[in-house]
Amino acid sequence: MPVSPRRSVLLGTVALALALGACGGGDDSGDAAGESDNVVTVRGCNPQAAFVPANSNEVCSGDILDQVFSFLVRYDPENGQPSNEIAEEITTDDNLTWTIRLEDGWTFHDGSPVTASSFVDAWNWAALGANATLNSYFFEPIQGYAEVQGEFDEEGNFIEGSAAAETMSGLEVVDDRTFTVTLTQPESQFRMRLGYTAFAPLPESFYEDPEAFGQHPIGTGPFQFDSWEPNIDVRLSAYPDYNGEVKPNIDGAIYRIYENDDAAYNDLQADQLDIMPLLPTSALAGDTYRIDLGDRFIERPTGVFETITFAPSTVDDRFDDPRIRQAISMSIDRPEIVEQIFSGARTPANGWVSPVVPGFQDGACGDFCTYNETAAQALYAETDGIEGPLALSYNADSDHKAWVDAVCIDINTTLGIECVPTPFVDLATFRDQITNRQMGGMFRTGWQMDYPSLENFLVPIFATGASANDGDYTNDDFDELVSQAAAASTAEEGAELYLQAERLLAADMPAIPLWHRVNIAGYSSHVDNVRITVFQTVDLLSVTTTD
Repeated sequence: MPVSPRRSVLLGTVALALALGACGGGDDSGDAAGESDNVVTVRGCNPQAAFVPANSNEVCSGDILDQVFSFLVRYDPENGQPSNEIAEEITTDDNLTWTIRLEDGWTFHDGSPVTASSFVDAWNWAALGANATLNSYFFEPIQGYAEVQGEFDEEGNFIEGSAAAETMSGLEVVDDRTFTVTLTQPESQFRMRLGYTAFAPLPESFYEDPEAFGQHPIGTGPFQFDSWEPNIDVRLSAYPDYNGEVKPNIDGAIYRIYENDDAAYNDLQADQLDIMPLLPTSALAGDTYRIDLGDRFIERPTGVFETITFAPSTVDDRFDDPRIRQAISMSIDRPEIVEQIFSGARTPANGWVSPVVPGFQDGACGDFCTYNETAAQALYAETDGIEGPLALSYNADSDHKAWVDAVCIDINTTLGIECVPTPFVDLATFRDQITNRQMGGMFRTGWQMDYPSLENFLVPIFATGASANDGDYTNDDFDELVSQAAAASTAEEGAELYLQAERLLAADMPAIPLWHRVNIAGYSSHVDNVRITVFQTVDLLSVTTTD
């Protein structure tokens, strides 16, 4: 998510929570919202935008949509590998034209059937330039995408009448349960992507009022959407006619929104919050969480990666010299911050791909991701330097302040740059500034993978015009390599091309790799069989209650 990658994930995003007042939802605690002992509460957060799959590229909405929707494929919670879900079969003879046959019996939560048109119409709507969806980029490989995208002015506004077509020529409905997808070039990894949020089907009622749908989405998944009260909670209930093989054990879930992580953790300790997918740094210090929670915690590596991105040159041109970006990267003592701030619950990053991904290469960033005061100072001295204070911005509704302060101290001490930690009140406000290209200086970003592939950590974030390319990075050689990788005839050949593209990033340093998540989650005595997926999400299908 772009995460700004869900999922794929932008984790510009892997943040959590919005203002709720002093303690975030404490009134409806003991009996899981007072409705049923078989309802669980989960630490949640407000989305940047409403719950429309094609317009969700951050975790606050993505975590909800992944419970409300089922997709053509489902990712295994442990390793992220795809298997067919709504799709009965996905076949191709040439990796260019794909035939997708749907399993019978799937319905939307309004009772209407899921058909081939539910996917084709949704993908066409998402790709249409006039709709300006954040995830339209994911449909670029499909023939006819350029024709439906149309043209945009210098400020990024769609030019009315510029689209040559309203539907992509590469999508064709064969019958109610079958459709074909023709790509612009062969891509062996196309099936892997089809469990990402952007590829969700949509019911016919969506097109009557997309705005209303975003406030109350109608999905296909194990849980149906009940309500969303901004700054309070999002409520889901088990869908009784869910067609998937594994049914929910619980009656529903309440994603409770908190002012900050420490308030949520206090409720977790008091059994007033059932699942917290990521514990705060205050709980990690000295392994405090082991004392507080006993054995009610989970530790596992996840496909979540955190970075610092530089504002686009059109917004702030002080970083146009890549040596400045490289020097800043070398001035950050990642191992020290991981030990002192995160108590070891992170892995220092030396590249742009998570170690949980098959084919991960160690050391892609080279010396530029190694703390070296002397080298950083020497490289910075070759440049014209940075004028004025340098903001390092972050969202204050999640647990970022301590590490941002530490990074700024490193930059100040090593390079003599006045680095200023700059908080924004919440993730939605923070992401709006980035999306609208109003954020100068540097800002925290991250990626929660959408699927476990090298491509997902590189293309959505660094390809020209990609959905999560927050710094507007562009490099023709990078684009050519990832294009060749997508069309490679073998997985091995494709992987080597992706790794070559990753190594190019060291020369440009469009975003500074910081660390990968070693996820530590906690849960209350009210729940059991809690699993955190490789995507750092809660596997609600495994959760049971103890009451």
